[in-house]
Amino acid sequence: MAERSFAKEVETLRIGDGEIFHGEGILAVTKALLQSGVSYVGGYQGAPISHLMDVLADAEPLMQELGIHFEASASEASAAAMLAASVNYPLRGAVTWKSTVGTNVASDALANVSSGGVTGGALVIIGEDYGEGSSIMQERSHAFAMKSQMWLLDPRPNLASIVDMVELGFQLSEASNTPVMLELRIRTCHVYGSFTAKDNRAATFSLRDAMENPVRDTGRIVLPPANFAHEQEKVAKRWPAAIDFIKSRRMNEFLGAATGDVGIIVQGGLYNNLIRALEVEGLSDVFGKARLPIYVLNVTYPLITEEIVGFCADKKAVLLIEEGQPDYIEQAVNSILRKQDLETRIVGKDVLPMAGEYTGAVLHAGIAAFMKTHGESLGAAGSLGHNRPKHPDSPALDDLNALLPPRPAGFCTGCPERPVFSAMKLLEREMGPFHVSCDIGCHLFSILPPFNIGNTTMGYGLGWAGASAFNTQSDKRTISVMGDGGFWHNGLSSGVGNAVFNKNDNVLLIVDNNYAAATGGQDILSSRGKRESKSTGHSIQSAVRGVGVTWLKTVGSYDVAKMRDTLRDALTTPEKGPKVIVAEGECMLNRQRREKPLLAKKLKSGERLVRTRFGIDPDSCTGDHSCIRLSGCPSLTIRENPDPLREDPIAAVDNSCVGCGLCGEVAHAAVLCPSFYRADVIQNPGRWDRFMAKMRARIIQWVERRSEKGRSRHAF
Repeated sequence: MAERSFAKEVETLRIGDGEIFHGEGILAVTKALLQSGVSYVGGYQGAPISHLMDVLADAEPLMQELGIHFEASASEASAAAMLAASVNYPLRGAVTWKSTVGTNVASDALANVSSGGVTGGALVIIGEDYGEGSSIMQERSHAFAMKSQMWLLDPRPNLASIVDMVELGFQLSEASNTPVMLELRIRTCHVYGSFTAKDNRAATFSLRDAMENPVRDTGRIVLPPANFAHEQEKVAKRWPAAIDFIKSRRMNEFLGAATGDVGIIVQGGLYNNLIRALEVEGLSDVFGKARLPIYVLNVTYPLITEEIVGFCADKKAVLLIEEGQPDYIEQAVNSILRKQDLETRIVGKDVLPMAGEYTGAVLHAGIAAFMKTHGESLGAAGSLGHNRPKHPDSPALDDLNALLPPRPAGFCTGCPERPVFSAMKLLEREMGPFHVSCDIGCHLFSILPPFNIGNTTMGYGLGWAGASAFNTQSDKRTISVMGDGGFWHNGLSSGVGNAVFNKNDNVLLIVDNNYAAATGGQDILSSRGKRESKSTGHSIQSAVRGVGVTWLKTVGSYDVAKMRDTLRDALTTPEKGPKVIVAEGECMLNRQRREKPLLAKKLKSGERLVRTRFGIDPDSCTGDHSCIRLSGCPSLTIRENPDPLREDPIAAVDNSCVGCGLCGEVAHAAVLCPSFYRADVIQNPGRWDRFMAKMRARIIQWVERRSEKGRSRHAF
């Protein structure tokens, strides 16, 4: 089950021509696809377009009515390979994934489809996960577009522009026989707004038509001599066709003032941040009525020479806003101007940072520096920052840094992966440190405090492959970790199959939490839930045995002692060959999403409910906090010691506890202390529950009175 259901929102996708659509960016993308007559859609989830996959999944009944095939692909490579349907047939198709890691995986298929070219429109919707909120390496999609010659769209973050770019993207692809990439930053995905809708439409040429009337064109297959012809076709035919289409449809925009001796060129996706920075500087209003000309690159590749020259010809200086590095656009614009003998000064990375996200604050600083040198005609010099909003009670950034403690990313409360690393930590105390090869997924948080476990990570599903060089004689074995999502994505072949083939003698731990949890809880092959349109319930153990693993053990994730003992066995057994441990435990977030509506329904109907909670006895807690160091659960905290003779704060469990039991389990496995207790919270109690509660209260009161009398006697 996905993190969020869009079942209600997708009903708005049915609205027709002339009606006003209100909603979120990813819903607008879906509506644009339906309006464009697509035949197929596929993709792999990942930020910031995870919810786009969720929307598409919830909209599947509507897409089926239109004859659209939707597929939650096994990987980004699987999704990219779907575009093969558009090579020989006039079929429009769209695929989506997180970039740049997803584009890395898909690059083989993308290189082939961009070489051979397409007949139907092929659109790749890229989640451009760049900047401070990103969890991946800081790279850009721009390099991939240039490498394979795929046109790159970067729409202004408003719904009308997004929808236009989706529809024009298909047309551009067909006009130039080239796949098109549409990059969406996180703010673009989740911006809210409205646009005038059109009717949804089915493709005039269907997938069935293609299957029943196959077309074979060897000139589209990347083999000699066709592959050499493809390169010539890209230069002589496809590039000029794309340039003509982009110019004729005015895909790039000229906004702000009509004239001026300074101006700004900006990537479309950064336009909203730019307007905010200009507003603070007193150079625009909130609606984008700027006092200087702005050239908005909704198409960042290819660049249109005539438009750039026309914009820059009457200007002394132009600020070029290009997020990230290398500065591909800045280099290209400088080259264009020099070839045209224009002396316009291009100012870019000299006032803006070479790397990092271009937030409103970053752009404001860059604009201020640019205007101080070049903005005399606008009267900006000397009044920089004049309109910056301030509040007398607002603390400075340095003050906030002093007040707020650092907060490393970590596992959720009750996460079944936390006890796995608690067991590893206990084993490290016993056996010493060992090399741990990590994978992509929630378990990667183990590299941070309090566990500090993990040496490398090489990619999704590559956890075991990342330790393959250590398949050699040693007194210690390595441990590799892989999530179930990574296992099905790439790990079965690249990790397990590779280890079996090469007789790897190390250990793999597969964390089976039932979902692709890190990307929002999407179902995978081994998910336990039943879905009409998908086949689930396929065990990881069967797949592992199927490729030849014989040493295989399954352990419940929350059994810390058994997990520790199983890991020890895997690391010390004299048996040679690959060793696999499967740790089973449902993702707690998805479990809560699944159970809470059911529990709320029972509670509302008056049914008896029992919730398990854990706590710490303040009188027996020693305050050594070993439970926190071995668990790191967010529900574990500290509070003042009630004993006036003891200074150390005691451990405590707050109200976020979900009753997973790890805290007490860790304490038991490590033989730490007996201060943990379990409590059953009963809602809608019956007569027996009330009777027992009264009896327990009376007994406790009797014991307390007796203890008080005893203390009084000893006091005298």
